[in-house]
This record gives sequence, C-alpha cells and structure tokens, in this order.
Amino acid sequence: MLDWYDAHARVLPWRAAPGLPPPDPYRVWLSEVMLQQTQVAAVIPYFETFTTRWPDFAALAAADDADVMSAWAGLGYYARARNLLAAARVVASAHGGRLPRDEAALRTLPGFGAYTAAAVAAIAFGQRAVVVDGNVERVVARLFALAEPLPGARAKLRYLADSITPDARPGDFAQAMMDLGATICTPRSPKCLLCPLANQCDARRAGTPDAYPVKAKKAARPVRHGTFFWLEREGAVLLVRRPPCGLLGGMRALPTGPWEAVPPGIDGAPVAADWTLRNATIRHVFTHFELHGTLATATLGRHIGAVEGEWWPIERLGEAGLPRLFAKAVEAMESVA
Repeated sequence: MLDWYDAHARVLPWRAAPGLPPPDPYRVWLSEVMLQQTQVAAVIPYFETFTTRWPDFAALAAADDADVMSAWAGLGYYARARNLLAAARVVASAHGGRLPRDEAALRTLPGFGAYTAAAVAAIAFGQRAVVVDGNVERVVARLFALAEPLPGARAKLRYLADSITPDARPGDFAQAMMDLGATICTPRSPKCLLCPLANQCDARRAGTPDAYPVKAKKAARPVRHGTFFWLEREGAVLLVRRPPCGLLGGMRALPTGPWEAVPPGIDGAPVAADWTLRNATIRHVFTHFELHGTLATATLGRHIGAVEGEWWPIERLGEAGLPRLFAKAVEAMESVA
C-alpha cells in the first residue's frame, strides 16, 4: 500500500507529499472536519478560503461566530462548523494553540469523534491509529469479504483494519487506504486490475467485489412539510438567525413556520400580513427526514414598525451566506416572481 501511495497519492492542499514530515496539524484537522460526508472537490475551495482568512487556531478562535457560519454556508452539516469554533477556542485557551498529539486527548475536544481523533493522530502526528472512514470501510469489507451488514459490522471492520495497520508511516497508510477507496476500490465498478491489494482480496477472488460492503436495508425517510416566508420591504427581504442549536443552527435564513407531517400553511409567519401561498415546492433531504416546503410571500409598506430580523437587499442575497436549503427557497422565489 505504501509503495502504491508513493506513486499514486492525490495532491491535496492539506497534505504533505508521501514520506515527508507531517503537515500542519491545524490544516489536517480542518480538512478532516470539512471532508465528513462531503466530497473532496467541494471541500477544496472552502478549505482555501478558511485557511486564508483564519490560518491557525488563534485566528479561528477569535473569529466572529456569524462570519464562520457564513463562510461555511453550502458545505452542509452545520454542527461541524459550531464544533470547529468550539474546538479552536479550547485549543487556544487550554492547549496553548496546539492540538494534543495523543488520540485519547484529542477525543476530549468538541467535535472529535473516533474517526477524527484517529485521523489527526495518524496524519498530523505520525501516531499509530486505526483510521476508518467510508472509503476504508469499503476496502476492508472487500479485502476480507465481510458478509456481516453495515452498520452492525463496524466493530468487526475496525478490528480487521487494525490487523493491517502498520507501525511505520501510519499517516501515509491511512491516506493510502482513503485514496484507494476514492479512486480504485470505488462503490461501483471497482478497478480491480489496478489495485495493489488485488491478489489478497477475498471479494475479487470470489468475483463479487460489488457485493461488499453488505448494507442493511434502509428505512424510508419520513417527510415533513414547512412554509418559507418571503417578506419584502423597499427592495429588501427579511432574514433571521436560526437558533444556535439544532438544524442549521446560527445560520442566516428566511423565516419558516413549523416543520410538520402535514403542510402548515401560514402558521408561524413572522408578522401579520397579506400572505400569498405560491405554486412552488422546495425539496431538501436531511439525514433523517425529507423536507417539502412551500413559499409564502408578502410585501410591507414603508411605515410598518420594527420587525425582528435584518432586511437584506435582494440584489445582494448571494452575499448572505444562506445554507443550501434557503438558497433553494430563493431560487423558487425567482422562478415564480
């Protein structure tokens, strides 16, 4: 695997070249958080923006929460950004601006689960750690033809990954396994003829690599319904801050009503107004449910009193840092305007 990685490692802005000293731990940590459930191509521009604007733990720890959340907009899974800030502040205040080197100590920081702690320990500090992401799960499941379905098989997969993790160059080995899963041992049509582990792979030997990893049948996502409120006044639209905890916490957003099993109409409107329900549907998939939204619009006159939120110029909505869900609502408004 290490020989293959030396020849075929992906060039990524947060990595050191194979065999060279580990990269800056801050950059490793930031990239690992951004890469959770997000593709490399989507992460690279966000990573470059963050590291230019906030190049180290001290700079990120001192950042305004709203600025960081706005810069994160579009990456999704916004709890990651809140944990990013919390961890940076703990590192700056309690660890002298440096990440702990030990995997167990890393686990005490906000947002550091088993995977992130292991990845940072191995890649940033050269510690032997068992690093298992989705790509590594697939490689190991095929290598050993593990018939037990996910997610129940994860403990066994970690045990098997541990059995092949070397003491030498653990960070490079972890990244080699990730690269193999991303480029060769892909979910569909794996390129077995190019794989450095082909001769050791039980799934290839059986002629069924596509059958692994075995996954338990997923339950259908429940559907919820909600209303997005587009309230205009003098060329501006009302935006609010979502509560700091929960879905899309701390992000700018259009006001919404409750998200329920049946369409709520104009329940939860930000002000009493002459609301019009538009013929527009906004669909967005979260991890545990699918949201179907509709759009309600109204216009306020110049002399209406104070309304909680901020009036954002409509022509500058692209600068508001709206999460993708609310960007879809803006697109729906443009389609019915």
